[in-house]
Amino acid sequence: MRIGLLTGGGDSSAINAAIRAVVRKAFAEGYEVIGIKRGWRGLVQDEVEPLFLGSVSGIVQRGGTILGTSRTNIFKLEHGLENVMVNIKKHGIEAIIAIGGEDTNGAAHKLAEYGIKCVGIPQTIDNDLPCTDYSIGFDTAAQVACDALDKLHTTASSHHRIMILEVMGRDAGWIALIAGLAGGADNIIVPEIPFSTEEVIERIEKRKTKNKDFSIIVVAEGAKPADKEEQFVENQKKDPFGHVRLGGVGDWLANEIEDRTGYETRVTHLGHLQRGGIPTVFDRVLATRLGAFAVDMVKEGLFDHMACMKANNVVAVPLTEVLSGTKTIDKRLYDLAKLFY
Repeated sequence: MRIGLLTGGGDSSAINAAIRAVVRKAFAEGYEVIGIKRGWRGLVQDEVEPLFLGSVSGIVQRGGTILGTSRTNIFKLEHGLENVMVNIKKHGIEAIIAIGGEDTNGAAHKLAEYGIKCVGIPQTIDNDLPCTDYSIGFDTAAQVACDALDKLHTTASSHHRIMILEVMGRDAGWIALIAGLAGGADNIIVPEIPFSTEEVIERIEKRKTKNKDFSIIVVAEGAKPADKEEQFVENQKKDPFGHVRLGGVGDWLANEIEDRTGYETRVTHLGHLQRGGIPTVFDRVLATRLGAFAVDMVKEGLFDHMACMKANNVVAVPLTEVLSGTKTIDKRLYDLAKLFY
């Protein structure tokens, strides 16, 4: 058995742990692994190389992906699908393990229509894939955001300021929610629940009456006020899957707070810092379990499925279910966070 392995979409800190697990498990089963570079682009442009045990030695603690990644939509490229089919045959690839989010695994699912056998592994810091409790990279991203909130507390209290932390989260506010809950944010704003600027200011004023002369707000990039129909967009350019680049809600909210209250308000954009760095223990173990299980799925012929974590068990779920929508935040955790505002 010769397995092709690729990583697509946005990167995260624990992808290499999954790559390592796939290769180690595959070799234990007597399989070969072909590394596909820069996501699906590697199969379009014939950029592949064999992976060996030495290829993955010492990478469990390294962020990013040794294979590289890209947001390549093979179905929108001229001769994209044709090249993919040719190169799969050329290199004798019998199955593909794709590590990524909705777009990467959406391509894997569509390839099933053409007889390509694929298995998915969930990897997205947004943690918005249905059917899995956690996606690779989310825990580390939430930890980075929580660390930022801890640091912002000290400078906010020293300068008596309102500090806003804008984090990633297009349609699901998992990073904002979990980091905000763990980091003691005074207000958590997520895409799932349109916010009221008046309510945000009311909470700031309420803290003032309790001799709290600073506030910490964490907001997901996809959040929007209740009276605005569209999300804040950094620019109108779209990636190959049709997504615009979001951003700016933190700056908009800061201006609103300053204009209405006169309180000095500053914004911090974590941006790609959330994707980088050393992966947490949880992410390393999660990636290792999912990677090894994906090889088991190949062995058992469970194609067009994804390796998912459910109640601390790794299970195979059809990609049709995984791609059925967006996993939004747990409202119970959101309500719990309000207890501490």
